[in-house]
Amino acid sequence: MAGNAPPNSPAPNSLAHGGAADRFGAPLRRFEDERLVTGQGRFTDDIPLEGALRVAFVRSPVAHGELMELEMEAARAMPGVAAVFSGADVADLGSLSVNPILPDLRCPPFPVLACGRVRAVGQPVAAVLADTAAQAADAAEYVGLDVEPETAKVDIGDHAPDLFADIPGDEVLSGRWIIGTPHEAFKAAATVVSARVRHARVAPTSMEPRTIAARHDPQSDRLTVWMSTQTPHRARNELARILHRDPSSIRVVAPDVGGAFGMKGSLFPEEAFVAWAAIRLGRPVRWTATRSEEFLSATQGRGAVNEGRLALDADGRFLALEARIAYPLGHWLPFSAAVPAWNVARILPGPYAVPDIDIATRAELTTTAALGIYRGAGRPEAAALMERLVDEAAAALDLDPAEIRRRNMIAPETLPASGPVSRWLDSGDYPTALTRLQDIAGYDALLAERSLRRAKGEVVGLGLAFYIEPSGQGWETAEVRHEPDGRIIGTTGSSAQGQGRETAFAQILAEVFDVPAASVTIRHGDTDAIAEGIGALASRSTPIGGSALYQAACEVRDRLRQEQRTGEAIVANVKYTAEGEAWGYGCHLAVVAIDPETGTPALERLVCLDDAGRILNPLLAEGQIRGGIAQGIGEALLEAVHYDRDGQLLTGSFMDYAMPRADTIPPITIEKMQTPAPGNLIGAKGIGEAGTIGAPAAILNAVADALRPLGAPVPDMPLTAEKLWRAMKGAAPTGETR
Repeated sequence: MAGNAPPNSPAPNSLAHGGAADRFGAPLRRFEDERLVTGQGRFTDDIPLEGALRVAFVRSPVAHGELMELEMEAARAMPGVAAVFSGADVADLGSLSVNPILPDLRCPPFPVLACGRVRAVGQPVAAVLADTAAQAADAAEYVGLDVEPETAKVDIGDHAPDLFADIPGDEVLSGRWIIGTPHEAFKAAATVVSARVRHARVAPTSMEPRTIAARHDPQSDRLTVWMSTQTPHRARNELARILHRDPSSIRVVAPDVGGAFGMKGSLFPEEAFVAWAAIRLGRPVRWTATRSEEFLSATQGRGAVNEGRLALDADGRFLALEARIAYPLGHWLPFSAAVPAWNVARILPGPYAVPDIDIATRAELTTTAALGIYRGAGRPEAAALMERLVDEAAAALDLDPAEIRRRNMIAPETLPASGPVSRWLDSGDYPTALTRLQDIAGYDALLAERSLRRAKGEVVGLGLAFYIEPSGQGWETAEVRHEPDGRIIGTTGSSAQGQGRETAFAQILAEVFDVPAASVTIRHGDTDAIAEGIGALASRSTPIGGSALYQAACEVRDRLRQEQRTGEAIVANVKYTAEGEAWGYGCHLAVVAIDPETGTPALERLVCLDDAGRILNPLLAEGQIRGGIAQGIGEALLEAVHYDRDGQLLTGSFMDYAMPRADTIPPITIEKMQTPAPGNLIGAKGIGEAGTIGAPAAILNAVADALRPLGAPVPDMPLTAEKLWRAMKGAAPTGETR
């Protein structure tokens, strides 16, 4: 830590001066809210661009096939149309880079517009540019398109229903990690349990869809792009790569962004086209996706099929874990395409001490929309598999689910501790967190109540889930300015999509300079404001971005104390690199009742305890937890993207794709612990994805617990009424086990 500590700074993780109502750790209401809720927000589609052309994309109606004919002359003759382009016009553009986080990554082409063949329903084939959006959409209807269909590949694993069979597939990425001698451990085990968890594809339905506007200045040869993105600097660099330009010739601005959830962490083909067209036509160009286009062509999340086996001794101690992880990828790879498959592998076996491990992961192309990171990005998948295995082990050995977890948890005195795949668990007390959750929830009373309700014929279950959450690695940039008139301005390479980041970051600077947070200005989302940046991903912005601002502020503060003022601003620019990744953790408890006549599930209660290290603003942290839980409930009970065998999208609107509503969310009890992270300057850990990780696993285990006395299998998520009814009606009753 000493290498990163600013000169004369307070000891890491002990920032509080005490007494300030809006500094570090205070539940300050968001400064952003007044602007946003009164209609004064400024989103990409609000940017005025005189004479801007609107784009309508012609999309493939076929999932896979050869492009036989593309007739565009009739569209070009339509009123208001300025140009119509096909894949041949953009065939010389470069490709999107993909994070090579797993070895031997094989990247498919990144066609801005399809050329020669199509590989998914909704893939852009042609683009019409007109004076108005209506004119562009009308003209797009006149583009003639003929595709010779070929066989679609909608899902993974159809050729290998048993992932442990190791039948070769069409892997684009894969990896395997073995520690110890798991094969021998399984032979010596007293008990072996297994679990298979299939995650439905989900649609990251942010309130603001993808949207971009671009303007090229021919005199300066400068391209300015406004877009709804989590990663402005990445977008700038990727546009430079694709358009064969120097990054310094491009400015990317992310104004207010109405949600993202990982989907806006990568550049899309449509966005690359808009930037290219603005240069090609010498006019501003803009595009905002319709909700139907988001379902068709935005990246999706989850979709994994995971299997695991857990070996135990006679006392319920974990001996070995085998896990097989399989992901669909869609027809092109966004920047972080490999991250979910990698994250599952490196998070397993969660918070438990398991000496022998064999983990393999793979991902394959499919003729569907691309799959990428979605709030959690592998973390929920790891928790769901491990926690299902733990509950199956508890049932097999007739052990209380909490007791078997406590018996196998990593002890706090052994932290920090390494894991099998690039992880270093930094700090925490897992057993205490579990005990506190039991006390808060009234665990023993809930078990007694469950028994009474079952005796009356109710189908009810209680589920526990423990999770660990990595919060991103690496660096972030910051600039802090102290103006002669006393104004304090912080600029961050991170970005915001509704998390209240301007408020939380202002609290850091208020703490350092001993001023009210409202007097601090935070700037973000503009590549001209700060040269480098990573953006908002993997719950890294507070631990790493916040630490960068803290370091820069401490440097400015110390210069203020030491230097004579000259009437000029004092400025510090830093590129802060965290010494280690911060690992948050927590546990959830869910109570679920199932109507025995209809199968309708009722999530009656959810209790969670999270440890996100030092909390900048508990009000914002609770909001992140509640929002994450809502999305986790959506995945567990409601949400699923479906294709038919020909690759046609069946869930193309909110009429077909179910989202959680207010009446879906049960009473939620939220508690916290705060164990400082040793690897960053402010001791923070991520919290933005916690709810999406713990809630689905707890709900899965609660449903499994409810169905176990009936001998009924646990369906795949989402756990809909129909699936649960079928599971119950096809099952033979058995004696109750815990």
